[in-house]
Amino acid sequence: MFDVSSPTRFDLNFSVAGIPVRVHPLFWVIAILLGGSSSPLLILIWIIAVFISILIHELGHAFAFRRFHVRSQILLHFSGGLTIPEQAAWGGGYTSVGLTPNQHIFVSLAGPFAGFAFAALILVFGSALGGSIIVSPLLGFISIPMLWMPAKLSFLNNVFTIFLWINIFWGLINLLPVYPLDGGQVSRAIFIQRDPLDGLVASLWLSVIVGGALALGGWFVFGSLYMAFLFGMLAFQSYQTLQAAKRY
Repeated sequence: MFDVSSPTRFDLNFSVAGIPVRVHPLFWVIAILLGGSSSPLLILIWIIAVFISILIHELGHAFAFRRFHVRSQILLHFSGGLTIPEQAAWGGGYTSVGLTPNQHIFVSLAGPFAGFAFAALILVFGSALGGSIIVSPLLGFISIPMLWMPAKLSFLNNVFTIFLWINIFWGLINLLPVYPLDGGQVSRAIFIQRDPLDGLVASLWLSVIVGGALALGGWFVFGSLYMAFLFGMLAFQSYQTLQAAKRY
């Protein structure tokens, strides 16, 4: 699901600060399907918010790679986004640049925290316009801050709410220990550091359990077929990897 999609003639290609970005056409299709609104304006706002938010997330990874002198490129596709490190010239060919476990953790966390920083900027900007911050409880234990604007700027409520929800809620989801999400990358690095022999297996079991729970929660709590399918597939992939790891 998170493999690199082949280029198509319908791809959108551009660069940000020297970092190449490619947007696969299925990215827009999935963004529209996830919009869940009958209002064309809200669907358009949703698509723009998803695009900007995921791009900022991936730029967080890309700039973290750059910190360790690793070039990378960004792909936005039907499963979200990928930041792909490029191979470096070595001798007469190319080789992958390995990061230390702590560097790998830093790169993994840079994406979600770039989104959190963007959400904080939105809150500051909205407050400067006269908006008031409220806290919206989610799942009974996660609270998402929202902005409510003065009546003359009320149309911004939907814009701010969508941006904050995507960057905070999905940022928190991305930190859960499900491979290959960022939290799964972090948990795998930590488990392997602590136990080089069995750490990989332990991290995969954790990914299976958490991924399966999120798939059930996505279906029964949120009523989201996409979330149920996504985390169900991730849990299944982790289980397949676990079975393969046990054979060696």
